[in-house]
This record gives sequence, C-alpha cells and structure tokens, in this order.
Amino acid sequence: MIIGSISEDTKFEKRVAITPDLIKKYKSLGLEVSLSQGYALHIGIPDEEYKNEGAKILPNDEEVILKSDAILQMNIPSDKILQKLKKDQILIGVLNPYSNEKKLKELFLKNIKCFSLELLPRITRAQSMDILSSQANLAGYKAVIESFAYFQKAIPMMMTAAGTISAAKVLVVGAGVAGLQAIATAKRMGAIVFATDVRLASKEQVESLGGKFLTVEGSENLETKGGYAKEASDEFKKKQEDLLRETLKKIDVVICTALIPGKKAPIIIKRDMIDVMQNGSIIYDLAASQGGNSELTKVNEIIDNNGVKIMGEANILNKLPVSASNLYAKNIFNFTKNLFNEEKKNFDIKLEDEIIEKTMVK
Repeated sequence: MIIGSISEDTKFEKRVAITPDLIKKYKSLGLEVSLSQGYALHIGIPDEEYKNEGAKILPNDEEVILKSDAILQMNIPSDKILQKLKKDQILIGVLNPYSNEKKLKELFLKNIKCFSLELLPRITRAQSMDILSSQANLAGYKAVIESFAYFQKAIPMMMTAAGTISAAKVLVVGAGVAGLQAIATAKRMGAIVFATDVRLASKEQVESLGGKFLTVEGSENLETKGGYAKEASDEFKKKQEDLLRETLKKIDVVICTALIPGKKAPIIIKRDMIDVMQNGSIIYDLAASQGGNSELTKVNEIIDNNGVKIMGEANILNKLPVSASNLYAKNIFNFTKNLFNEEKKNFDIKLEDEIIEKTMVK
C-alpha cells in the first residue's frame, strides 16, 4: 500500500503533512511513501532528505495521486486536485466539512473515504492524534509574541533610578489549549494576565498558570461532553459584556481564542468595548478566519480604531511552519497507524472504533 502527499498552496498554507523523520516509521508499518517534487522546499527541507529516508519523489501531483492508495494533506486540496482522486481512495487531513460540504459530498459519491482530523473525539486513545491541541498550542504562543511585537511599551515591570515601568496587562478570551498557552507565554514574559471563558472548569487551569480568572456572576459551566465550549445564553452574554467592558479599560493586550466547533466564532468584544480601551492597546484575534471574536476584526488586516490596533491572520501557523509541521506530521502518522491493519497490510475501516467513526465524513 502506498501513501502520498502533494504540495499545499503555499500562498495560504506552508505546513506539510509528512516530515522526513517519519518516513521510516511509515515503512515499518508496511507502507510506501510518495511525494511530489519540491514537496517541502519552502520550509527548507530538500527532496534529498526524503529520498535518503526511503520516500519516492515523483515529478508532479498527478503522479502521486495516481499511484497512492491514501492521500495525506494539511487542508482539503483544490477543486482541480479533487477531480483527480480515484474511486476507493482515502483522503486524510483537516477537511473542515462545515465549510466544504459540497466538495465532500462529491467525493462521497466517488466512494472516496474522507477523514477530517479536527473531528477527533476527546478520548485518551486519541491524544497522540489531536491536531487541534498540537496546533492551538503553537498558535497561542505565537499570538502573544506577535502582539507584543506591535505593542510599543515594555512588557515586564521594570524598576529604574528614573522611575518604575508598570507591567503590561493582558486579557486572554477563551481558555482552551490556545488560550492556556497564551496565558503561560504572557506570564513568562512578565505580564499581568487575566482570562475569561464560558467553561467554569477552566478557572483552575487559568489560576494554576498564574492568571486571574474573570468570573461572570451566576455563570454556569457551558461545556459539551466532549470538553468543548458551547454557545452561551443571551443573559450570560450580557453579563459577560458588562464585565469585559469594565476590564478592557485597563487592558493593554487582548488575545482572542474563543471558538465553537462547527460554528462561526462568537463576537465577544463589541465596538463600544473597543472604544473604551487605551490608545496603543492591541487586540490579536486568533478566531479571525472563522469570523473573529472582535466586531472589528478583518482577516489579514490591521484595523486602527482610535489608536487601538485589531489584528487577525488567516493562518498564524504559517509563521511557525517547521514546528507546526513536525507536530502535525506526528498526529497524522498516529492516525494512519490506527487506520492501517499491519497484519493484513491494508486500510481497515472499522466503524466500531470511535476514532474512525467520528472522523469519517459521511
């Protein structure tokens, strides 16, 4: 059996699904690996590194698709590539079925088995495959670094003979994996950190990292059985808005990370809240590609609202493609290993396996 991976459109996506260190692991399972020429040159990995580990480098994407039983990607390929996929092939990646429903239905009609890794259940056995956690960790870290680079004051408290510089105050909206990493990174750099989340269970995690949790009066634990946030009631949103409006008056940097799986990102920071923020403050919105947590967020633009900068990138991990690829490649290897039957030497789609059943797009 052969697995293949083709180059992503590097204008939008610089991460890759297979790194050289995993080629031998795939081969040990009984799988051959085919890649398109120049597969990871854009992140400094020459074809020779893949060849030396035992991968086959083919001249173009079409050859890889033609000869592969399974295609491993970061994102769903272009329409042109999807048309070339063969009947009974397997496609694994972050396919975002909520946005790509039509494309995936067409693949279903060709009997192409599609697995979308962001749908992984939050169970112990799936932790090594959890792409949301591995990628969000890096995103939370990088969001802090990027926002601090734009902030025109010092971050830690500094005491000098000329006077004292106060520590920057940071608010993290959403205390999932990205948010918790943002809290930890901001604290390491000397900031005073506040955080808010609809899930009361996150309070202990925030405080363990040195953050101060903002509790909405009368709040309930808005958490699904899978550990994700669920949509809040109108009453909760109103109380949260009042608390945030007061808090934002003294905040220097806001990191937004709040997402609801399968839905548009909730707008948490309204324009009138931004209006009360201090001149020179920064809002860095990690939810930008899904609509944003700030009312003024625009993808890949820096909006200046009376001296407050609102920043939102479509894919912040394009700024950390090597680290992000290393983690993603391990996640997708572990998923492929679970899907592949080493005894029969074929892909064995057992729907009684919760991991396979939940990630398979039907």
